[in-house]
Amino acid sequence: MKIDIFNHIFPKAYFDKMVAVLPGGTDMHKRVRAIPSIVDLDERFRIMDMFGDYVQVLCLGAPPIEVYGAPALATEMAKIANDGMADLVRRYPARFPGFIASLPMNDPAGLLAEARRAVKDLGAVGVQIFSNVLGRPLDKPETMPLFDLMAELDLPIWLHPARGADFPDYKGEKKSHYEIWWTFGWPYETSVAMAHLVFAGLFDKHPNLKIITHHLGAMIPYFEGRVGPGWDQLGSRTSDEDYSLLLKKLKKRPIDYFHMFYADTAVFGSKSATVCGLNFFGAGKMLFASDSPFDPEKGSAYIRWTIDILDKLEITDAERKAIYEGNARKLLKLK
Repeated sequence: MKIDIFNHIFPKAYFDKMVAVLPGGTDMHKRVRAIPSIVDLDERFRIMDMFGDYVQVLCLGAPPIEVYGAPALATEMAKIANDGMADLVRRYPARFPGFIASLPMNDPAGLLAEARRAVKDLGAVGVQIFSNVLGRPLDKPETMPLFDLMAELDLPIWLHPARGADFPDYKGEKKSHYEIWWTFGWPYETSVAMAHLVFAGLFDKHPNLKIITHHLGAMIPYFEGRVGPGWDQLGSRTSDEDYSLLLKKLKKRPIDYFHMFYADTAVFGSKSATVCGLNFFGAGKMLFASDSPFDPEKGSAYIRWTIDILDKLEITDAERKAIYEGNARKLLKLK
């Protein structure tokens, strides 16, 4: 079986609420609303049927819920989303073995309550967070208790990047051009979020915490030399703060913590990126994911390309099975 652990859908009630709250959506808001299978189940099932013994773990698409408004509204939308996801899993268990809860990250109390409700009452297999909370890093006091909770629940956190066209490429400009905010900005966002969590000492506190990073760990595998020997010299380039004290405080080398993340295979059909990520994380920490339905065919291409790459990789059958389903069954506690 192939368990696709990172693809996107909008339950109909959530989609309708999203459009009502922000009818004139732009950028990612515009992008996600233009794909039929992100809402239309018949179209989604038609695509899924192309791939045989294939199932999807459901999660919302970007943008983050908190961009739609105040904490009360974000919490309301998260509940609508999670109720809708749980209903889809109940109605179509042979298609959708589980769902990933969405959280109102701008509501510190609400996000913990909704995470508990989604897992305990609705059966969520984990939670999805984005790389920043309205421009604030994830290692702030109001956000860190979520990691404590997920360590207690022993379920994974999916880490998805978030950045818009209003984040300029240069300080002297007002916007990003050529969709650089997505092409390069999103991998950078994921990598920055991972670094903040590492240097916050998160894995020293919770060594068994499971965080699944989107797009195969983003920049980290490719920049292994900078993350390794480069960050072993942390502080040598900084004048206004002594980061060498941080290195002494951490129990491991920085690169060792980055190896503790999990990563998915959603790299849009790039074999070289897949091999690079596999070399960094290993088959035991790599999970099959397509990022469907955001491909040029609106749902089928990323699945097909990713399967083709994985089937041709020079790995053992046991490693391939772990990537396709074994790791997901273990982390998500799927029956």
